[in-house]
Amino acid sequence: MSRTLYGYWRSSASYRVRIALNLKGLDYESKGIDLRTGAQGGVGFKLLNPQGFVPYFIDGDIGLNQSLAIIEYLDETYPEPALLSDDPVKRARIRAAAQIIACDIHPIDNLRVLKYLKTSMGQEQEAIDDWYRHWIEEGFQPLEEIAEGSPGPYLFGDQVTLADVCLVPQMYNARRQRTDLSRFPTLTEIDKALMKLPAFLNARPEAQPDADS
Repeated sequence: MSRTLYGYWRSSASYRVRIALNLKGLDYESKGIDLRTGAQGGVGFKLLNPQGFVPYFIDGDIGLNQSLAIIEYLDETYPEPALLSDDPVKRARIRAAAQIIACDIHPIDNLRVLKYLKTSMGQEQEAIDDWYRHWIEEGFQPLEEIAEGSPGPYLFGDQVTLADVCLVPQMYNARRQRTDLSRFPTLTEIDKALMKLPAFLNARPEAQPDADS
């Protein structure tokens, strides 16, 4: 079965899906959609995904959008290794941690939001950068508390979960924006542990075929 992932090398949502595909050991073709040029709004791509966002994933004759939906589809269709617990309480907690990143931090730090702040709201770049870091810090504080309660080495113990898949791309974003991570030592250690795994290392933005040289 052929698989294709439409994404952008620096898109954290695309990054999540790359990690999940790697963890599942699934081969796929990568097709870059350059968000800086507006390629996501082109007619060809919007015929595939009317929302015009990345990632967009094709698995055979099935097309899916939204990173968490794609990852949960992968987890249900290719169940090993599992990214969600069989226990309903732990499963809910893993999802909640993942959603702190994917639903609370990421949407308001998204490129289209930052562009709107600059072009339509007339904000200076310094203010936009402060906005970006503020919302990362707001989300990372409860995640740090969750992480402190983990036996490690990952967010929910010794098994990689959906929460870890979301954490690493957001840590990458935080570093790009020079966020002070000294307040989040446990998250930093978890990120280091995860980046030793080939699935995470090979998904990093700079390793992608559409990355800037």
